[in-house]
Amino acid sequence: MGQSSDVAGGRGSKAPPPARHSNPAEPSSPASSVDQVVDDELISDLGAEYELRGDVVADELETAKAEATEWRDKSLRAQAEFENTKRRLETRHADALLRAGERVVVNLLPVLDDLDRAIDHAVGDASDVADGLTAVQRKLLEVIGREGASAIDPLGEPFDAEKHQAVQMSEDVEVPDHTVVDVFQKGYEMHGRVLRPAMVVVSTGGPTRE
Repeated sequence: MGQSSDVAGGRGSKAPPPARHSNPAEPSSPASSVDQVVDDELISDLGAEYELRGDVVADELETAKAEATEWRDKSLRAQAEFENTKRRLETRHADALLRAGERVVVNLLPVLDDLDRAIDHAVGDASDVADGLTAVQRKLLEVIGREGASAIDPLGEPFDAEKHQAVQMSEDVEVPDHTVVDVFQKGYEMHGRVLRPAMVVVSTGGPTRE
């Protein structure tokens, strides 16, 4: 009976082995070797596309941004230079047109002067020709007016040295001093520029102009 109880008590059975607990300090499989294997496999799988990995793409992106900014600045400068050149050419073209118009008007001035004298003579003789000459004069003045030119006929106005040329002084106490009392020859201006000053007689001896 005692022998059988020893067997039953466990002498005949084997105790389970003690459980093994992993030691945190115990080295595991080397990660570096695994990583190296993974990297080598990744490089092999991606081939040339491996160069498109994150760090390389970030650097290339920054380089591309810098180049884009540089080209944008160059484009803006080129556009500004183009606009400046365009404005200069437009100004030159407009100035050339004005100069051409001025030459035409200047060449017509002697004709207008002859018409003025002919009209004065015809009016003095009470000739019927005066109306016809006046009509021709009016048409010529309309032509040069469309070009921006107009006559300077300052009778009774204050003397203006920029538009008038005094060829004679005349004492006249009834009008303010330095008043145009006669016009020998009309002047002409175009777009604010005097083509020819008017030749005038200026008063002297009158009251001071306020």
